Amino acid sequence: MRLWNLYGQTEIAPLATMLGPADQLRKPGSCGRAVINVETRVVDDAMRDVAPGQVGEIVHGSPHLMIGYFHDDARSAAAFEGDWFHSGDLATIDDEGYITVVDRKKDMIKTGGENVASREVEEALYKLPQVSEVAVIGIPHPRWVEAVVAVIVVKAGQSLSEAEVLAHSHAMLAGFKTPKRIVFADALPKNPSGKLLKRQLRDDHAKLFAAG
Repeated sequence: MRLWNLYGQTEIAPLATMLGPADQLRKPGSCGRAVINVETRVVDDAMRDVAPGQVGEIVHGSPHLMIGYFHDDARSAAAFEGDWFHSGDLATIDDEGYITVVDRKKDMIKTGGENVASREVEEALYKLPQVSEVAVIGIPHPRWVEAVVAVIVVKAGQSLSEAEVLAHSHAMLAGFKTPKRIVFADALPKNPSGKLLKRQLRDDHAKLFAAG
């Protein structure tokens, strides 16, 4: 079996990068390098290329890109700020140009002055055999600005406690990445195409720490 990792989005119709079979073991977790007719960079907020290993936003240049969003000039202008298309994805790039996606920019959690990638916490929690689905979000907190919160769906017929999740988290993650609260749910909200709606989760639990 030959495995290919492909990364892209609808706006680029849809392929941007590719990791071929020969690099799967050499570059685990990477989505590869830009494909033909696509130029992909990882940049900071000033549109400067980040150093290898640093986190930045993925931006694209390609004739395959859309012209703009239909009847939405403001959104189109924001998406193409600096003459590159802003993906909204955060990633690192190594010294060979291989890109590894870290998180969605809007899903990065800023807690106590530290940045926490929700995806990293989710991957750690998925190692618990009782977890069916998990979404990690940042919720407003009076002390930490945002607090890491995990919303978990437990597999049918199994049980899991908050104490068990926290003990596992402390063993797998740095202290500031460990969830401050665990919420158990019957299901996670998704749109008709099956995409997880983290914004709805943030809205639903926005007052979780309102009492301090």
